[in-house]
Amino acid sequence: MTRTTPPRPLDITELFPELREHSATATRLHPRPGTPTSAGSSVGGPLLWPADEAWPVCTDGDTHYVFKLRTPATVRRGREIYAAAQARADATGTRYALTDEERARLPDFDFSEPHALVDQPIPLVPVAQLYRRDVPDFAGPDGADLLQVLWCPLDHPDEGYNPRVRLYWRRSADVGRPLDAPPEPPVVSDSYLPAPCVLHPEQIREYQYGGLLPEELDARITAWEEHEEGVDYQSDLSLAPGWKVGGFANWSLTDPHPVDCAECGTAMTLLFTADSGEWHGSGGSWRPVQEPAEASRNPADVYIGRGYALYVFRCPASFDHPPATTMQ
Repeated sequence: MTRTTPPRPLDITELFPELREHSATATRLHPRPGTPTSAGSSVGGPLLWPADEAWPVCTDGDTHYVFKLRTPATVRRGREIYAAAQARADATGTRYALTDEERARLPDFDFSEPHALVDQPIPLVPVAQLYRRDVPDFAGPDGADLLQVLWCPLDHPDEGYNPRVRLYWRRSADVGRPLDAPPEPPVVSDSYLPAPCVLHPEQIREYQYGGLLPEELDARITAWEEHEEGVDYQSDLSLAPGWKVGGFANWSLTDPHPVDCAECGTAMTLLFTADSGEWHGSGGSWRPVQEPAEASRNPADVYIGRGYALYVFRCPASFDHPPATTMQ
């Protein structure tokens, strides 16, 4: 099913033409549960990975921040149980509730696998695979037509208590014999194991976060908002929530701060966003027009912090330089 962002409540550039100089395109990925293959773009799906290339692992051991650990199988079983209970409630019009049998198949709320399990190499998990043909805002080295995003499925204190991200650009035609299945981590944080999703890419236009606009322009927009009931520049007109490529970061959790390349000091560019929600609250102006009423606003089952987004930045000087991340 196609996903289409509703038209914005108004064209903000008619009121503030200068915003055209502070705009960029972004591609909303619109991940939705499905059965992706390595031949297509996906979130949480299989990657087109060369069989003769070692799968990346994290060896940070006990420097990870560990709270509750689950095996991937336990996480998937829990999601299946909760989804079945929700489907039952939707179909019958009754209150959502788990059966005694379903509860018995779930671990206790405070249960954790042994923390020592993180002391071994932790295979990274696939987060996203993006083919150039599917993403108008694809940015990569010359000749590359495939971006693969992976992360360690545990919290890293030195990454702001977020997963550590790795990026791989490829030329898909160079992958001769693909890997059948990657190794699975022994344990994960259940917030960082994306559910397999197919994508419905849609290009939109975004406008820079207000705090990064010229001071005089930001002040005029703020003054206008005070008299414009029901429309907010930040929430409705400038920055789309959800998984996306390109566009701008929303600095709503902290004040904007520089994101510079650790390798060369160059100011970095937003590449990719993994988000805890596809739209705001129970609805909001960013909810696609085709979205079923019962649809989850978090179809990928990824939670960043307390429901935030993880922004992944790249260095414009070299695709070989490491990415940087921030949670907002």
